[in-house]
Amino acid sequence: MVLSAAIFLTLIGLIIYLHFVKIDQESLLVIGSLGIQMTSSYASGKESTTFIEMSRVKDVVINEAIHMQKVIYYLCILLCDPQDPQGVSEVVPLFQSSKPRLDCLIEVYKSCHEILDQRKTASQPDGVK
Repeated sequence: MVLSAAIFLTLIGLIIYLHFVKIDQESLLVIGSLGIQMTSSYASGKESTTFIEMSRVKDVVINEAIHMQKVIYYLCILLCDPQDPQGVSEVVPLFQSSKPRLDCLIEVYKSCHEILDQRKTASQPDGVK
């Protein structure tokens, strides 16, 4: 009886882990005129999507942290502070579960900045650089 209860609780715990915790895939969609969409797909098939309007995006940066004697690089979105145009109100980390290598992050960073730079040049009047 005790063994079957332990097996049952283990299976319930595994199902909860797969449904709410285990992320299989993360994706990023950047559309210069609209915003940035981040999607996480869980092992259970559930998807979680977050959208940030482009007007709130100040910049995209590669940040580094030291964790357990290792340097970890991660991509972040810096959000504008409504009260202080030069300030940052929030830092949103991307790809937290997949933890891609630095060379992959650099490719995503370059692509994001290409789109952000197009948006900035399109919003400036002619002759202003």
